[in-house]
Amino acid sequence: MVGKSLLINTTERLKRISVTDPTVADALVVTPTQVLVNGLNPGEVSLLIWDELERSRSFDLRVDVDITAATEEMHRLFPDEQINVTPSRNAIVLSGHVTTEDVFKHAGALASAYTKNVVNVLTFGPVGAEEVLLEVRFAEVDRTAVTQLGANLFMPGLGNTIATSQTGQFGSVSVIQTPASVTSTSSSTTVTPATTTTTISNFLNLFVARTDINLGVVIRALQQKNLLQILAEPNLIAVNGKEASFLAGGEFPFPVVQPGAGGISTVTVQFREFGVRLKFTPVIQPNGNIHLHVVPEVSTLDFTNAVTVSGTTIPAISTRKADTEFELQDGQSFVIAGLIDNRVTNINSKVPWLGDIPILGNFFKSTSAQKSKGELMVLCTVHRVAPTAQKPAGPVNPQPMLDKDTFDSKKPEGSKKK
Repeated sequence: MVGKSLLINTTERLKRISVTDPTVADALVVTPTQVLVNGLNPGEVSLLIWDELERSRSFDLRVDVDITAATEEMHRLFPDEQINVTPSRNAIVLSGHVTTEDVFKHAGALASAYTKNVVNVLTFGPVGAEEVLLEVRFAEVDRTAVTQLGANLFMPGLGNTIATSQTGQFGSVSVIQTPASVTSTSSSTTVTPATTTTTISNFLNLFVARTDINLGVVIRALQQKNLLQILAEPNLIAVNGKEASFLAGGEFPFPVVQPGAGGISTVTVQFREFGVRLKFTPVIQPNGNIHLHVVPEVSTLDFTNAVTVSGTTIPAISTRKADTEFELQDGQSFVIAGLIDNRVTNINSKVPWLGDIPILGNFFKSTSAQKSKGELMVLCTVHRVAPTAQKPAGPVNPQPMLDKDTFDSKKPEGSKKK
C-alpha cells in the first residue's frame, strides 16, 4: 500500500538489489538477509536481488492505495449494505449492491475523501420480486350554472322606416327592404310592391311580433345547471421498483398537416389519450416502509375551446393532475385533495344611453353569467402482497341464467340426465 512498508526475508546473504522505478517503490537492505520495500506511489515495479554467489531472483511488486481506513469507515456508516472496497492501482473500486440511489451517491462521496480516483460500480434498487398493491379511488365533482338574459328588437318597416336594436351577444337580426318597382312593356305595365325581409340568426327562447304595428322582439331567458360526477376505482399491482399504469377513458383522433414534396401537404391522423389515468412506482425500503411515486390525472374533452382545421373540429383537453412522492407503511392511506377549479364569467352588453333607462333599458342590454366549480380527490391505500396458490372465487351472478329445477321438470319422462 502507498505509505506502507514490506519486509522481505531471504535465506541467502544478499549482495545487491535493484528497483525498476524508484518513484513507485523504494528498496533498502536493512540486514544481509532482509530487504525493506516502501510504497511511494501507485504502480507496478520489478524488484531484483542478487546473493553473494551472483544468483538473481525477481519479484513483481504492485503498489496500491491504502483502503483500510476507507473500508472501516464504509462499514461503520453503512452496516446493512453490501459494499466491497478493493484497490486498483491509484483508484478505489466500490462494488456490490445497495438499497437506494442515495446510498450509492454517499458511498462514492465517502471514497473520494481518500483518493480522487473512485470507480463506483455499485448497483442499487430493490432485490427480488416483492409486489405492491395500490387501491385507488378517484372522485370528481363538476358543477356548472349558466344564466343568460337578452333581447333583440326590430321593426320590419313602417312606411320607409327600418329599425333594429341588438347587443350582438345572442344572435343577430337583419332587416332588408326592397323598394317598389314598375316594369313597362309595349302591351302592359307591371307594378311590384315594396317587400321587407327579416332574417333572424337565432330565435333564442321567445319570439313575439306584432304585424299591425310592425314590431318584433326576440328574447333569450335561459337558466342551465349541469352536474358531472366521475368515480373510478382501479386496483394496480406492481413489482417492487417497477412502474404500473392505468387508464379509463379513450383516444380521440385529430389531423396533423405535414409538408410534403413539391409543396403538397399531407394530412395524417394521430390519437391523444384522455380519461382517468394513474401511474405509480413503489420501492420497498429496508425498514419495511413503501416509498411511492404517484402521478394521478383526470382529463376530459373540452369543446368550448375547440379549434376548426379544414372543416374538422378539434377539441381541447381539460386536465387536472398531480405528481408527488411520499412514504407509507403497509395498509396506510393517503389523500390528494384540494384540486379545485372555480371559474366565474360575467359578460354584459348594452346599447349606450338606451341601456341605462330604468325598466325599459332591459330591452337594450344583455347579460350572461356562468359559474363552474370542479373538485378532484384521489384516495390511495397501499399493501404489500404475495402470490397464492389458492384459486380465487369468480363473480356471483345476481340471477342464475337457468333455473335448474324448472329445467329438469320440463324433461320428458324416461329421459336420463347426462
